[in-house]
Amino acid sequence: MPARPRYLANRMSAQQAQTFKLPIGAARLKAREILDQAPQGNYAPIVENWRQLPDGRIEFTMRHLPTAD
Repeated sequence: MPARPRYLANRMSAQQAQTFKLPIGAARLKAREILDQAPQGNYAPIVENWRQLPDGRIEFTMRHLPTAD
């Protein structure tokens, strides 16, 4: 039975997300740390919504998404 879009959207929004607001250098280091992590429990870390704030800091969101086996 194919998954319905509503079901998929609910599953995606249920994933834990963390938002960071860091100076540029610290944001790069944190993003690299996240991306270098090995997938755990069939969930891989990703960095999304990277943007520069008016005060010069970088805001980004880290989320764990299911891996394709």
